[in-house]
Amino acid sequence: MKLAIIQYSPIWEDKKKNIAKLNNLLNDFDMNTDVLVFPEMTLTGFTMNSEEHAETNDGISFEFFSSLASKFEKDVFAGIIEKEESKFYNSLVHFDKKGIVKNIYRKIHPFSFANEEKYFSAGNDIIVTNIGDVKIGLTVCYDLRFPELYRLYAKEKVDVILDIANWPSVRVEHWKHLLKARAIENQCFIVGVNRVGVDGKSNEYNGCSGVFNPMGKEIVLVENDEKLIVTEINVNEVSETRNKFRFLDDMKLI
Repeated sequence: MKLAIIQYSPIWEDKKKNIAKLNNLLNDFDMNTDVLVFPEMTLTGFTMNSEEHAETNDGISFEFFSSLASKFEKDVFAGIIEKEESKFYNSLVHFDKKGIVKNIYRKIHPFSFANEEKYFSAGNDIIVTNIGDVKIGLTVCYDLRFPELYRLYAKEKVDVILDIANWPSVRVEHWKHLLKARAIENQCFIVGVNRVGVDGKSNEYNGCSGVFNPMGKEIVLVENDEKLIVTEINVNEVSETRNKFRFLDDMKLI
């Protein structure tokens, strides 16, 4: 499976300008890839203005990513501020290659350090989606600090877990080590997609988007650059690793 990770610096809370920026970045899109993955709250940055920017499934963000998926005929994963009735969610949305919403994961762990729980409701469910026979677990940013969530995905025997983020550079060593740890303990590929630049609250981000294999080996890790990161994973490594090292069979507590 060939992945295109989009590591970029969103213009704060300006969806239309970010759509134009992403269209420009995607001019060089490698048509041989299978998947595009964008960072958390892709078109706004990590804003707490949830009511202003939340959308139902006919909103501008849904329309943009749906059109990208159908245009390139690729699966797309993007971060969208989602509205359902009176609630707002920090969501990761999977669009299939026809542009149809296939699954939506709502961030289970709002980032209390930034008071996210005051502006966003927490999701309650893990979401396993798929591309063909490849099973993919979905997570968002701060979820990465909670290994029990990832264990639930391991029990589902997922091949890949995505974590899309706005993870600041001041704690980026946590980000890199936790991505690697989640790969090792769950014996699957971990794909972490982060942003770069400075947000509207002067938080700085240096990306370090990366992919780790089921043994914790770094496949790719890119710091600072605003670019499409194209990499390939051999999903067969997951079953090979789990069959050789049957550690997941020994889990007792969940």
